[in-house]
Amino acid sequence: MDVKILEESDTDLTLRFDETDPTIVNSIRRTLIADVPKMAIEDVEFHLGPIRAEDGKEYESVAPLFDEMISHRLGLVPIPTDLALFVPKATCPSCHGEGCPNCTIIYSLNKRGPAVVTSGDLEPIGDPKLKPRDAAIPIVKLGDGQALLIYATATLGTGKEHAKWQVAHGVGYAFTTVLKAGGKSFEAQDAKVPVCPEHILRPGNEEVTVELKTECKNCRKFSDAYDVKSVKVFNDPTKIRMQFETDGSLTARDTLVAALDILEKRFADLAGKVEQL
Repeated sequence: MDVKILEESDTDLTLRFDETDPTIVNSIRRTLIADVPKMAIEDVEFHLGPIRAEDGKEYESVAPLFDEMISHRLGLVPIPTDLALFVPKATCPSCHGEGCPNCTIIYSLNKRGPAVVTSGDLEPIGDPKLKPRDAAIPIVKLGDGQALLIYATATLGTGKEHAKWQVAHGVGYAFTTVLKAGGKSFEAQDAKVPVCPEHILRPGNEEVTVELKTECKNCRKFSDAYDVKSVKVFNDPTKIRMQFETDGSLTARDTLVAALDILEKRFADLAGKVEQL
C-alpha cells in the first residue's frame, strides 16, 4: 500500500491511498473517530455563595444558564493534548486513579459580569501551554453583579466514550473515478476538461459505458476534447482519497499517527493470540 499526503494544515489532512482495500481505509476511519484519545474537561466544581472582589464589591455566584449546561459547554472546549505526556486516569501508575499531573489538567475560571465568559478564560494550573488554543469559544454571558468561580479537571478519553473526546471530525473517503476515452485510461481529476458530474460521473465499481449528452454543454466539451461519443467509467476501490479535520486538540498529522499506532498494536495483539491457538 502506498500513502501520499495531498493537502495538510494543522487541523486538516487529505490523503491518497493506492494499492489498498476499502476495509483497511475504513478501519483507519473508525479508529480516527472512536479510538484516538484526547484531553477534555470531565469534572467541574462551582463555587457557591457571594464573591468579594478586590475593590470590595460583592458578586453573586450565579449565571443565566444551569450549572449542567455550563459544564457541558466546558467539556466541548478543545484541550491541548500531548499523548506522550498524559495517560488515562484509570490506569495511571503514579496515582492509581486519584488524579495527578500525569493524568489530569486542572483549570481555574474566575470571571465577573457584565462580560462574556469564553474558553480563553480557562487558566491552567501549571504549564501555560495547556491553555485552550481557541480562546474565542463563548460559554455564557454574565450580567452585572454575576460571577463565576470554577475549577475544572480535564482527563484523557476516547470518542467511543463521549463525543467531547472525539478528535477527528468529518472523516470520509471516496474511491477514485477512472475514465476510458479516446483510447486512454485516466483518473477523472486528470481529464483535459472538467468531467460532467450529472452525466459522466456515475457511482459503482463496475465499468459502465456512458453515452455523452449532446444537449449538455459539459458533455459536449468532453466529447470535443477526446473526440468520442461515449466514455467508459468506473470507481477504483484500490485508489482511495480520505480527508478529515480535528478540533484542534491534536494536529491532523499527530491524530493520524496515533490512529495508525493503535491499529498496529491491535493487529500485533491479534497475531499473537492467533499464534497461541
